[in-house]
Formats: sequence, structure tokens, C-alpha cells
Amino acid sequence: MEPDKSILLRPRFYRETPKTSETIVQEYQQLKTEVAPDYSIKISGSHIWLYISPEKRRYFSPHLHLELEKSENGNTHIRGLFGPDQALWTMFMFFHFIVAGVFIIFSMIAYSNWMLKHPYGNDLLIMGLMVVVWILLYLIARSNRHNSVPQMHELEKLMDSVLG
Repeated sequence: MEPDKSILLRPRFYRETPKTSETIVQEYQQLKTEVAPDYSIKISGSHIWLYISPEKRRYFSPHLHLELEKSENGNTHIRGLFGPDQALWTMFMFFHFIVAGVFIIFSMIAYSNWMLKHPYGNDLLIMGLMVVVWILLYLIARSNRHNSVPQMHELEKLMDSVLG
């Protein structure tokens, strides 16, 4: 998988394995103790999260979420999702909502001023600035994802050690 070539900020993948979900969970339980100093593994039902250890973690460090689903043919279908740290993702979403709110408010003000035949150039300027901020937020997120690609490959190798 090449996460750096994807436009998605949270790359996803799908995989099929002949192992049962119970076997996979048991193998990750065993792996949890073996890789404890370097990685953290959390398991809840059919969901598995793989994290980089706090000592090696950076603000852009990813985590890998695996969701195990039984398929009709007896195999296990795995949905994988690489994501940033939850606090970082929440902060970026918060910024996006603020930028969207400011954009919407100033678009309503600009429309009102246009209808009333008042000057609305400053409102359009602020709306344009919000578009620039949106683009900057996206570019910052892409930069963070680019920086996290080596750690994504580490987590993928850890995942492959169980799934094969």
C-alpha cells in the first residue's frame, strides 16, 4: 500500500485472510506482550488498534485500526484504517468547523449587503481568506501524513506478522 500517493488523509484498505477472527484476536493478544516496548495493541471485540509506543510517538504518528468481519466463505474480511492521533484529528476538525462557520456567516452578510446595495468587498475578502485557510489546513494535514508514512509501514509490518 502506498499511503503517500492517496488523496485521502486517512488511508483505508481491505484484506481477506483464511484465519478466523477469533484466531486473529488470540494471535494479537500474544503479540501484545512481545512488542510491548515498541508498540501498543488494544483489542475490543472484533476491533484491533495498533499504536506506536509513546517513546517513539510524534505529533503526526499514525495508528492503525483493524475491523474484523466474518465473510460467507469462512474467511475473515479485514477493514484497515490509518489515522492520525485522535487529539490532532479533533483539533483539525475543530479548525475546519470554525473556518466553515466564518465562511457561512460572512457569505450571509455579503448577500445581505449586496441586496441592500451596501459595500460587500470586505465580506468577500474574508470569504476568500477562509478558502485559503481551508487549503492550508489540507496541505498541513498532507504534510503530517507524508511525515507519518515510515511509521505507517512499521504498523503494516506489525499487522502482517499476524495476518501473513
